[in-house]
Amino acid sequence: MSHSAQAKAQYNFNKLQKRLRRHTGQAIADFNMIEEGDRIMVCLSGGKDSYTLLDILQNLQRSAPISFELFAVNLDQKQPGFPEHILPQYLNELGIEYKIVEEDTYAIVKDKIPEGKTTCSLCSRLRRGILYRTAKEMGATKIALGHHRDDMIETMFLNMFHGGKLKGMPAKLMSDDGQHMVIRPLAYCKEADIAEYAEHKQFPIIPCNLCGSQENLQRQNVKAMLQQWHKQHPGRIESIFTAMQNVVPSHLADTNLFAFSDLQTGEVIDGGDLAMDKVEFNEAVREDAPAEGVVKVQAIELS
Repeated sequence: MSHSAQAKAQYNFNKLQKRLRRHTGQAIADFNMIEEGDRIMVCLSGGKDSYTLLDILQNLQRSAPISFELFAVNLDQKQPGFPEHILPQYLNELGIEYKIVEEDTYAIVKDKIPEGKTTCSLCSRLRRGILYRTAKEMGATKIALGHHRDDMIETMFLNMFHGGKLKGMPAKLMSDDGQHMVIRPLAYCKEADIAEYAEHKQFPIIPCNLCGSQENLQRQNVKAMLQQWHKQHPGRIESIFTAMQNVVPSHLADTNLFAFSDLQTGEVIDGGDLAMDKVEFNEAVREDAPAEGVVKVQAIELS
């Protein structure tokens, strides 16, 4: 590679890293994910998302105005072919505190789930319980997961299509036992940016198909749908995520969320009824703009 090509590649990588840092820092600030004195357990699976999460958090840690600790945890579920040496070698080179938790959940899942049936649900429950236990043992105040913006959008559509709920994947939530705070610092980051970053950093990626179970077809279908939308209508994904941040309960249909029965004439809430008035379309989004940077460029009247 020529010197000019190397310089351009480095320039593009620096822009990418700054973008990921900015989006991660903004999500942390918006949701108050990290506080002074926190001890954060970063769940490291060996995939591109969790590697990027750990790398960006370490990057931010060096310049953050507050002090917090990071340590990595990997769950070795004893799947056949799992390369046990990769993560310890990487984490030793990184010089970060870490723990490899060895639990043969693979054998449990294979015993409980009939051949040909998806193992993801049981595997996920077992993994979550082990990670919660480990967080308590290690004194973690927060558990950081590597889910990104695209994961959150896909989850919302999965819940709409298959669960009948307008529900996504929150950037911050309390565990079901009320003892652990779970955070997703990459909530504003695009999967494409993460993939590009991981490729440039040459993280030692561990394949995610070792368990041999069939892919979650519904999630793959939703991902394909969103990718097609993105090709046909650039900016649509950004607009969808912006919508997730701009919920108007009075213009939905959940009587538990908004007291429609108490609504009286004379009250104008959230702009009143604009359903037959005008619709604004978000069409143009700058490539480097964060989720909130959607630009409204066209309004049409519906007759």
